[in-house]
Amino acid sequence: MGLILNIESSTTNCSVSLSRDGNLIHCIEKNQSDFKQSDYLHKFIDKLLVDCEISISNLDAVSISKGPGSFTGLRIGTASAKGFCYSCDIPLIAINTLQILAAGYKTKNKSIIIPLIDARRMEVYSMVLNNEYEILRETKAEILKPNSFSEYYSNIEIVILGTGAKKCKSILDYNKIKYPRKNIYPSSKNMIEISELLYKNKNYQDIAYFEPFYLKDFHTNFKK
Repeated sequence: MGLILNIESSTTNCSVSLSRDGNLIHCIEKNQSDFKQSDYLHKFIDKLLVDCEISISNLDAVSISKGPGSFTGLRIGTASAKGFCYSCDIPLIAINTLQILAAGYKTKNKSIIIPLIDARRMEVYSMVLNNEYEILRETKAEILKPNSFSEYYSNIEIVILGTGAKKCKSILDYNKIKYPRKNIYPSSKNMIEISELLYKNKNYQDIAYFEPFYLKDFHTNFKK
């Protein structure tokens, strides 16, 4: 059980939260298209700690969204997290951004959840999970095609969400695909259960060698 600072900076949603024993204490976040993580991330962290009357030295760990996502946003978040971990000698936890995105969609229905992050043209970062948030297919950079994800068509609801979902609507033809009405962005609030579990299991990163998960090479993966 721990006091964890969760940092999500992989998209336009700048989000930080504080959790204790897997429960949310406080969250500060803001999403806008022209957002610069460098302008707000440290301000949000400072305010979060002041609001909660917590100092960095009180933390048991820092959890970071490791990507895929914005190159600049991931670098800024990682640099901040590493600085806190080095200075306070506390562990660094890293969570896949697509897992965080999927955790923002709550359902009790049997379904397949496919979180997508928009890249460029018809390209997306994707992952496939079930409604228990168990990973069925690891992260992949791919070019969307009419038969994308068709191997999961089996008379079961498929939920496609995230910033890449809009691209699917015009090319995927399956009557059980559901697109949430509201855009879902990765949020530090949805890191909490995952970061607590990783903390309990001591699943930490090597602070000196950790690098964000950029996953940039679309065309190599496409040819395979």
